[in-house]
Amino acid sequence: MSTFTLSDRAAHDEDCDALVVFAAPATSGPALLGELRDGVRTALADRLEVLRARAGADEVTWLARVPGVAAAAVAVVGIGGAKDTPATPEQLRRAAGAAGRALAGRASAAVVLPDAEAGTAGVIVEGLGYGAYTFTAHLGEKGLAKAATKAPVEHVRLLGAGKPRRAGAAREAVARAEALVAGVCWARDLVNTAPNALYPESFAARVEEAAPASVTVRVYDVAALQQERCGGILGVGQGSMHPPVIVKMSYAPKGAATHLAYVGKGITFDSGGLSLKTPTGMITMKCDMGGAAAVAAAVLTIARLGLPIAVDGWLCLAENLPDGQAQRPGDVVTMADGSTCEIINTDAEGRLVLADGLVLASRDEPDAIVDVATLTGAAVVALGHRTAAVLANDDDLQGELTEAATAAGESVWPMPIPEELAKGLESGVADRKHSAEREGGTLFAAAFLREYVGRKGADPIPWGHLDIAGPAYNDKGTHGYTGKGGTGFGVRTLVRLAEFRS
Repeated sequence: MSTFTLSDRAAHDEDCDALVVFAAPATSGPALLGELRDGVRTALADRLEVLRARAGADEVTWLARVPGVAAAAVAVVGIGGAKDTPATPEQLRRAAGAAGRALAGRASAAVVLPDAEAGTAGVIVEGLGYGAYTFTAHLGEKGLAKAATKAPVEHVRLLGAGKPRRAGAAREAVARAEALVAGVCWARDLVNTAPNALYPESFAARVEEAAPASVTVRVYDVAALQQERCGGILGVGQGSMHPPVIVKMSYAPKGAATHLAYVGKGITFDSGGLSLKTPTGMITMKCDMGGAAAVAAAVLTIARLGLPIAVDGWLCLAENLPDGQAQRPGDVVTMADGSTCEIINTDAEGRLVLADGLVLASRDEPDAIVDVATLTGAAVVALGHRTAAVLANDDDLQGELTEAATAAGESVWPMPIPEELAKGLESGVADRKHSAEREGGTLFAAAFLREYVGRKGADPIPWGHLDIAGPAYNDKGTHGYTGKGGTGFGVRTLVRLAEFRS
């Protein structure tokens, strides 16, 4: 990761490999943002006009030997959006992501902050950190040597944030951003790790290794899962040589008045089981543990930030493979709440592991439960590859989750759980079945999960569900701060929700 320092030096005096200046679309041409000497501003504007730069999103224009500028080169980064309108934090975050990629392989850079708000320093650090991310764990010697040219810029000075009147607030914003970047990038590492290297036991070991002293970790092995009657996750994992586990992470600082539980789907590889996926449908299925990665990273980040809130993370980890012992359509399993479930489609395995996790999480009677899962292809059909679905049994929590995601810069859209879907849960041989017709698949999956949320006193525990099937993994083109592979989607929303409740 890059290191960041605050500075109040003038941009033109910064002797570094690259000076980054942000620009917004304007009627008269790109509007350069931040504090710049008039002569420098004019020189940059003249060159941008010659090059016909428009300051569009993801647009990076390199300029060399700019008069009056000590830096070896200047990167003018567009923020996009409508002309002559103020930039949003997410536009700045994405523009900083493009800058992070552009600065790869350099030793030093200075960034002219686009405005005087102390929080902007944190937004820029987030974008730079996410955009500069690379995954190199599986490269050999030659690959590592080549990857060094794409390594994140080593050191970045943030210009305009070092003034005494706002340096303290800026430092706090940067520290928070660095914790978020560490969490999101760790989640991305988990998602990007090959499935022969990341399976339930090794995932659990990675969590134990990463957990600070403030986070306790308990691993429920097969014997413990059998004792808890977790037939959902046991059935999903019975076809693999790697047995399933549930990992409970607990962060409980003294004096915490609020208790949240996060539950993550962690299918470390999903072949579909006996309801086998197509060959192309399996290519990216190492990402099917993106929900568990987001939950684990969020709990670690909340602990690093020292938020005064108790949070449990439940990671439901299994590998869904077809062999002679694999679960069959028509099987009936007993879930952790004692109810029985008829298996209809073994490729609808995520809701089974989550159901057991929701039951276990409910026993502690938290103030709210949120699960995160790459759950349904229907969510991708409905919302595309960059937006997650938000469903809930509680309107207030659904609104709070939507607000938290928006504040964090993650795109979500609220969806309903129509009551008529309960009819589809009916089974002729068990208490319920776990799959129905394709139409409304995202809504039905949420209706199924809702059945396993417990009660606190007389009322159901408020529960929210994030279906991140679209945005958890990017196998399309790079954009903003999002490269190819795991995105770490969900981490920022879960952290923001904890901040809301703190």
